[in-house]
Formats: sequence, structure tokens, C-alpha cells
Amino acid sequence: MTAGNRIFKYADDTYLLVPSTNSTSRLDEIAHIERWAAENNLKLNCTKSKEVIFKARGVRGKSAQPPPPCLNIERVSRLNVLGVIVNDKLGASDLVSNLVESCSRLLYAFRVLDTHTRPTLRVTAGRFSDDDPC
Repeated sequence: MTAGNRIFKYADDTYLLVPSTNSTSRLDEIAHIERWAAENNLKLNCTKSKEVIFKARGVRGKSAQPPPPCLNIERVSRLNVLGVIVNDKLGASDLVSNLVESCSRLLYAFRVLDTHTRPTLRVTAGRFSDDDPC
């Protein structure tokens, strides 16, 4: 609806990007998305919707306090966008931490499977003599 705002749709995910210069148009944009959804027999699920305010890294000084979140939409500091974790500073630390944690869990699972599927060797200790028929 507002020049400068962008909407991206992928399957059942919708992403609305609103620059700080248009922050007052957020409610209008969300209302427009809700109307569009209703016209297409869909419903915007506000409980699953999230809001992230991206902040510039390395900028000194106090940043402007953003207005409260829209409607019943929760404000978060990181978001999973199509499988990629994006934080409010556009850094990769959350993504890297998540990948390391996921790989660690997978390696542990492989180790457990390996120990439970490896054949066991049984060695029997005994004495042998020259007259032993075996």
C-alpha cells in the first residue's frame, strides 16, 4: 500500500518489510494483508506472526525507541526466515550457533547408533595344553 514498503510471499509465509521512514504505516499494511487474506478465504494468524526491528550495527548514540508492536503480534530479536535465523542486528551468530548445535546433536546420534549396531567380539580366555583336541 505504501511506497517503499515491500511484501514477500513464499508458500504460506508472508514477509512485510517496512523501512523506518514508513513505520507509521505498519498497522495499515497489516490491515491490508488481513483484508486480502479474508478475500481469498485465508486468515492472518497473529499468534504465529512476529515483528523484528533491525538495528544498525556499530552506530553510536541512542537509537529511537520504536513504537509498540502491531496488534497482537509479538516483537522478537531473531526470526527464522525460510530456515535461516536472522537476528535484529543482521549478524550470523545465531545462525552459526544453531548450526553447531544441530551438528552436535546429529554427531551424538551417530555415535549412539554406531555403538549399538557394531558387532561385539567375545574373547574367551582359557588354557591350552598339548593334549587339547582343539
